[in-house]
Amino acid sequence: MKRIWTVCLIALLSLGSASLLQAQTGTEKSVAALEQQWLQSQKTNNSELVAPLLAEKFINTGRDGKVTDRTATLATAKATKYNSVDYDDLKVTVFGNTAIATGGFSAKGIDPSGKAFETHERFTDTWVKMSGGKWQCVASHGSPVV
Repeated sequence: MKRIWTVCLIALLSLGSASLLQAQTGTEKSVAALEQQWLQSQKTNNSELVAPLLAEKFINTGRDGKVTDRTATLATAKATKYNSVDYDDLKVTVFGNTAIATGGFSAKGIDPSGKAFETHERFTDTWVKMSGGKWQCVASHGSPVV
């Protein structure tokens, strides 16, 4: 009888672990989809696609070390014109109500001052599940790849 209870307990724990794993996988996919929406905003030069993804207290640390808030980040996004942009090696790791997305970012275009640029960076985005259940990015950091 004890063996039957042990087998039942192991089966229940396995099912619980599988459900937890599926929930994490679903959350990772959801945050990855938000990252793809951000990428789409850059591909189409449409900053309105990224605006709802950024929390009100969003902070960006650019590849040059400059720190900007949500308003300044959106203004830069609106003024930047991408000719090409892509992500590679996108990974999302979930820690409860926080998710960390990392990846590579390659782009060519015209910066807000009218100067042509080409960049390859690694980025880290920190996403938080807000009280209404919506995921928003609260911080982003880019570092040049040399």
